[in-house]
Amino acid sequence: MLVHLQIRDFAIIDAVELELAGGLTAFTGETGAGKSIIVDAVMLALGARASADAVRHGAERAEIAATFDAAGDAAVQRWLEEQSIDADDGEVVLRRVIGRDGRSRQYVNGQALPAQSVRELGELMIEIHGQQEFLSLVRRDAQRALLDGHGGHDRLLAQVAGPAAEWRRLREERNGLAAMARERGARLELLRYQVGELEALGLAPGEVQDLAGERARLANHGRLAEAARNALALAYEADGSDAHALAARAVTQLRAAAALDARLADPLGVLEESLIGLREAGSRLSAYLEALDADPARQEQVERRLAAVEDLARKHRVVAEELPVQVDRLRAELAALEQSETTLGALDGQIAAALARYREAAAALTVARKGAARTLGTAVTGVMRQLGMPGGRFEVAVETAAGADPAAAGDDGVEFLVSANPGQPVKPIARVASGGELSRISLALQVAAATRHPRSCMVFDEVDAGIGGGVAEIVGRKLRELGGRGQVLCVTHLAQVASQADRQLRVTKLTDGRTSRTAVAALAADERVEELARMLGGVEITRKAREHAREMLRAAGAAAR
Repeated sequence: MLVHLQIRDFAIIDAVELELAGGLTAFTGETGAGKSIIVDAVMLALGARASADAVRHGAERAEIAATFDAAGDAAVQRWLEEQSIDADDGEVVLRRVIGRDGRSRQYVNGQALPAQSVRELGELMIEIHGQQEFLSLVRRDAQRALLDGHGGHDRLLAQVAGPAAEWRRLREERNGLAAMARERGARLELLRYQVGELEALGLAPGEVQDLAGERARLANHGRLAEAARNALALAYEADGSDAHALAARAVTQLRAAAALDARLADPLGVLEESLIGLREAGSRLSAYLEALDADPARQEQVERRLAAVEDLARKHRVVAEELPVQVDRLRAELAALEQSETTLGALDGQIAAALARYREAAAALTVARKGAARTLGTAVTGVMRQLGMPGGRFEVAVETAAGADPAAAGDDGVEFLVSANPGQPVKPIARVASGGELSRISLALQVAAATRHPRSCMVFDEVDAGIGGGVAEIVGRKLRELGGRGQVLCVTHLAQVASQADRQLRVTKLTDGRTSRTAVAALAADERVEELARMLGGVEITRKAREHAREMLRAAGAAAR
């Protein structure tokens, strides 16, 4: 529900702020006062195209903020969650800023979003109907959705969508395998050769690092031996001048002194441990030197092994360390390809089963849609005839595409067909020429479908075009009936329609001879009488016009009760 609208520096509006509520709200005023501009502002807040002409002359930018109460609307809440937008209290604020240069920015609860995304959100919260502006009724997918909403087909739609999604997934998987199978022979030959080559190499995980270390040792045998011998001499084998001998003399000195001062026991213990460490180091260095023999044959063997590894790594375009992983990857691909014929057969069976489930569910949905189409057509035709189209007829065509690929919404195409005059064949609703007729057809459809397919907010811009008298009063009653199920905002020139409203706002254009601006004011009871009398009587408001206006308001109130 649209609860607050703020417009600043838009077209001829300098500043307007409106508090709105549920039920039927009528916008009235002289022709050219700017009633439809308010509808245009709402559409811009919902992401409609904008241009620099939208900015009021002399202003730098136009701003429009529309606040909706979407508490309890699951579809809106899901959309907000998908966009990571907070709306804990259910309040959704759409803000549009349009600069003098024509550039605009769109915000939802303070978060900048593309206009296309905002339009998706707007379609969930509001529907706007004007003589030339049908945001949903001319779209085939929206017509199908409205029919499904009227028929209550949610469960059937879910039963169709599940197998359709499974069929698409399985088909994509099969297509991938089939593409592999088309090159199966050549690929199998290549994979077997590559796997055999890598298996013949027999490279173990970590072997490359071990070989590289061994090559470094073999290539630097002399330097390693010299370093080990020098270290052994300095640490343990230097005939009394090595580290072990010096540490032993230090231990002897401290051992006698520690008997006199217990504080020397701690450094004595450290020195004694160092003697043990030095002996162990000497032993290990000796063992290392004994094992460190120059082996040219082994060095050549290591070099050949590493060369073979590096050659295969270049062929497979991986680093040498990844060759064990590469052979596992190729083995898996080889196994999948060898089993592809079996897998394709299994997938064909699964695809056929998913298709059978889909066809059964889609057929049930088609039957339900055709039943709903008959009831909706009858209901809308009845309302159309009440709205000044005595020979009007509304039909819903449900055409099933036999053998079509599974789709989430089923096999059916849905199209709304209308005839506004007796003797004329029904035509697609998008091709109906008269704007006034389109408005009334839209109203009839909304009234007939509202019990099952409610809209939180609906806007009707001059739905009374081309009608008058008793038909206008019926239009007003239908709008009031529709407002009883949600919120209806209606721009009207007819007192018969405005008198049915729960509240009335007057749009006035003010001018000082140089500039013009639009003002909007909520009317109290006496003010409504004056405005309705103006709409009935023209320039000069007579006593009889006022009495007629009061009678219309009393009659509307009595009918509502």
